[in-house]
Amino acid sequence: MNDSRHSTRFQSKVIIVTGAGSGIGEGAARRFAAEGASVVLAGRTREKLDRVARDLDDARTLVHTFDASKYEEAQQLIDATVARFGRIDVLVNNAGVAPTGRIDEASLDDWRAIMSTDLDGVFYCSRAAIRHLIDARGSIVNVSSVSGLGGDWGMSFYNAAKGAVTNFTRALAMDHGRDGVRVNAVCPSLTESDLTQDMLGNEQLMANFRERIPLGRAAKPDDIAAVIAFLASDDARFVTGVNLPVDGGLSASNGQPPQA
Repeated sequence: MNDSRHSTRFQSKVIIVTGAGSGIGEGAARRFAAEGASVVLAGRTREKLDRVARDLDDARTLVHTFDASKYEEAQQLIDATVARFGRIDVLVNNAGVAPTGRIDEASLDDWRAIMSTDLDGVFYCSRAAIRHLIDARGSIVNVSSVSGLGGDWGMSFYNAAKGAVTNFTRALAMDHGRDGVRVNAVCPSLTESDLTQDMLGNEQLMANFRERIPLGRAAKPDDIAAVIAFLASDDARFVTGVNLPVDGGLSASNGQPPQA
């Protein structure tokens, strides 16, 4: 993967990042901007998006507030991007929420919140953008999760949504490969973000994660952003339909605990 400090591989490209106000989305937006792209920072909270935008080039940055769970707002995001920059080359579907709890503990509102943002939002943004991505022979990078590749305790709602994103990624790649559009997903393990602050503050839980992850730490947003940028770039021009674990080696394990 190219070093963003010396690369202009996204110069003249237009890239939308949803959930760009913090965490993985912020990391991806900053990475693309550093590599020369015009970046659309999309998300629900204007203050967070403005904080990220302050460090970026005004001429190559658009801030757009929207709710990924509403199709009409996804369409407005796409229309605003084309009105400002004239094209769309890459869509990064990152917006998400992550309520936890067993099926008899989490609420019906929790289920709807996860499905409407984590799954419907990916579908809505992809559907609204696909015509422009075909015109640009561009790509989609979805942010799924290792939770979309296997189950977790107490996270069945999230597992269901991310599992759907994982297989939607494969199917969309098959449908639009002949159109010149590549569709891939990153599948991070535990990553430092606003969504994971409670987990990161639980020392016993973090010790358990460090024991299970061969690289011995949680991911940083930049770790995930670097792989998103790779999948969006011409370096990955023959890669599509891939759900790539970015997990510090977690998925290398057969699930058994350390024996020595």
